[in-house]
Amino acid sequence: MTKGILGRKIGMTQLFSETGELVPVTVIQAEPNVVLQKRTLENDGYEALQIGFADEKGSRTNKAEKGHADKANTAPKRYVREIRDAKLDEHEVGQEISVEVFQAGDKIDVTGTTKGKGFQGSIKRHNQQRGPMSHGSHYHRSPGSLGAVDPMRVFKGRPLPGQMGGTQVTIQNLEVVSVDAERNLLLIKGNVPGAKKSFVKITSAVKAN
Repeated sequence: MTKGILGRKIGMTQLFSETGELVPVTVIQAEPNVVLQKRTLENDGYEALQIGFADEKGSRTNKAEKGHADKANTAPKRYVREIRDAKLDEHEVGQEISVEVFQAGDKIDVTGTTKGKGFQGSIKRHNQQRGPMSHGSHYHRSPGSLGAVDPMRVFKGRPLPGQMGGTQVTIQNLEVVSVDAERNLLLIKGNVPGAKKSFVKITSAVKAN
């Protein structure tokens, strides 16, 4: 069964392991999440646990969101996600989920929104190589050939300049290095997608060895 929690990326630091190895870690702050709803096969056609993190400002919520949160005796949440394949029997609406659902050594998947880079060329966006920069060259940093003449169109999937970043990305099989229940912190080995203060979803690894 899948375990999960929502949190906020604080930044990165490093720790020394017991063997003296320097380990880079990402710090995730995850105050207790609140179970907002239980999705069931009878009512929704699938099973999932809807959880919320970080209180939303009252001026930014509507009646539907307030009514939904009132059922769980909590305030409307800014970040709401669903955890599929969770053990519904072990959770009740309004229950809090803390970082203690994970332990050091657990394998997890982290989903976040990558940093937005704006409109970028094909070299930065797709790691393409540039042409010669010497005299006489007409190909420096442009995308190059767009395909044969005969189709009279550009095929889908052609690596072209465009908006870079700002997309949802999941990094799989990361390792929990430490859990600090007192300060609601998770220390995860390596880096996770997103800028500082961005929201992330942490779930049990689907491809754990």
